[in-house]
Amino acid sequence: MEHTVTYLGFIPLLPLLGAVVIGLLHMFTCKKTPLPELFYGALACIGPVLSFFLALVVFFQLKGLPAEDRFLTHNVFTWFAVGDLHVDMGFLADPLSSLMLLFVTFIGSLIHIYSVGYMAGDENFGKFFSYLNLFLGSMLILVLGSGPVVMFVGWEGVGLCSYLLISFYSKDTDNVLAGNKAFIVNRIGDLGFVLGMSVLFWAIGASGFDYLSLKANVAGIPPGVGVAVCLLLFVGACGKSAQIPLYVWLPDAMAGPTPVSALIHAATMVTAGVYMVARFSFLYAHYPVAGSVVAWVGILTALLAAIFGMFQKDIKKILAYSTVSQLGYMFAGVGVAAYSAGIFHVFTHAFFKALLFLGAGSVIYALHHEQDIWKMGGLKEKLPKTYMTMLVGAFALAGCPPFAGFFSKDEILFSALATGHTGIWLIGVLVAGMTAYYTFRMIFLVFHGTPRVQESFDHAHEPPAVMTVPLIILAVGALFAGFLNLPGIFGGNLNVSHWLAPSLLEHHPHVSVWFELLAIATSVAAFAIGITLAYKKFGQGATEPEFTGFAKFGYHKFYVDEIYNAVFVQPYKAFGSVISRFLEPNVTDLHIKLSTWLYQKAGTAFKVFQVGYVRIYAIYMVIGLSLMSLFLSQTIK
Repeated sequence: MEHTVTYLGFIPLLPLLGAVVIGLLHMFTCKKTPLPELFYGALACIGPVLSFFLALVVFFQLKGLPAEDRFLTHNVFTWFAVGDLHVDMGFLADPLSSLMLLFVTFIGSLIHIYSVGYMAGDENFGKFFSYLNLFLGSMLILVLGSGPVVMFVGWEGVGLCSYLLISFYSKDTDNVLAGNKAFIVNRIGDLGFVLGMSVLFWAIGASGFDYLSLKANVAGIPPGVGVAVCLLLFVGACGKSAQIPLYVWLPDAMAGPTPVSALIHAATMVTAGVYMVARFSFLYAHYPVAGSVVAWVGILTALLAAIFGMFQKDIKKILAYSTVSQLGYMFAGVGVAAYSAGIFHVFTHAFFKALLFLGAGSVIYALHHEQDIWKMGGLKEKLPKTYMTMLVGAFALAGCPPFAGFFSKDEILFSALATGHTGIWLIGVLVAGMTAYYTFRMIFLVFHGTPRVQESFDHAHEPPAVMTVPLIILAVGALFAGFLNLPGIFGGNLNVSHWLAPSLLEHHPHVSVWFELLAIATSVAAFAIGITLAYKKFGQGATEPEFTGFAKFGYHKFYVDEIYNAVFVQPYKAFGSVISRFLEPNVTDLHIKLSTWLYQKAGTAFKVFQVGYVRIYAIYMVIGLSLMSLFLSQTIK
């Protein structure tokens, strides 16, 4: 039975309206009589908060329906119809999208509130919140889209907003270049997404191009075509969710304001790729070869990013590489067909990663925009609330029981092991230990030991309540969110997995309790080893080392950016330079030269009449008047 509800469209519409209203107000008042920041902040927060309450309404309405009937739809209008292709601007809410709606709007609302304090005093305060509302609205379109074409509207929207917000401080060239990098790399991924949609339409065609129709007709897709579609769509996911080889934009995205980093990493953009693969679980489950590619790319990305994170000194870049690594875990989960485990890690990660980024923002705010962890130290005395909340986030990220990250990450690793993907499990356990190491390396260097720059330490102070209260709320989520999906071994019933079951095509392997306990013990041991090594090396204070050998290689991120620049960017620029030198004189300037030549020739032809004698001009006038008189006399007759 189809359940149509009209309020679905208001969930993305509210923040989008906020973006338009705030943008117009900023445009017409910023140079005359700027409006109060509190007014902009209130306008910006209203839309996300109301969208969150509507998401709650969606959740409880779905909860009241039978499991097989849990979907709500709303077709706003027919967007376009070309031949057999009919696409509605429609929205679909089911268990998967409802879970995404809840944490995207909740985390997004908290980040908006935090931003009111963080961005205070910025000359483009209104413009920032217009972009931030647009970012959230685009993500909600992506989540709610009833088919891949509508999803792509939101997909491109978050790509645009990432460019606008990463390069927000546009007076700094490095920030603009970082925004350009994010935009260009994502266009490469988006080409794969578009090709995947095109091949999918060619394979299914008039059978319907929304998710419900695609799911019903997926069996008719030839195997080779199905694998091609899965891999092409995954190219798009690699761009949005920063996986090998398209991960290089995300660490540079730290150029934007810290709340933007939190929103990108926790509630929007980078989660889109994982959500897309889970949304197409009915397709990926039919083609395990494509799923294996997804899983291996994910776990290798997790390993690579963890290596980089171990040697970084910028607090935001450490967290950025941890996001890339955790996204790798998520793709490993959906790749081994543990879709609910992957999505549950998206859910818990939203809490602790938003917490860590906003906590890092509080540190940066307190130290007047200092981001080098080797210029910090001893800050737990000055920033007790920030320290305690970030400590909760660190335990969750590192996978310490009973924090949220432990349950979601462990479910992915256990699923990989239980389904026979032993190599993925072993790498995942190694990455878990590395994650604990670099996470607590950051915590020890920032908050423990003695101050390394006394002046910065002396002026440090806890941020205002508008920034610390969201940290406390997120810390509660980072601590307890994992209990929502407790496995049977801990007395739970995998509630989130059961909730997602109608939307996902997966099965849960049955193994012995001892097998599961062994997997858990291995993960806990990896965490313990990682944090112990970090404490021994950094817990009592440390000085910045001179990196040599592999450490230097890791600090420079294996020179991947330099390799990309040499292999792709410079040859392209050289080719473009050659082409421009040919096109500019021979094509671009051709019409200008032609126009100039015609005017010259016309001038040469007419200059014979410009002799400079009055008597000659008088003759011209007599001849002209005679011709006019002759013409008029003939016309009258």
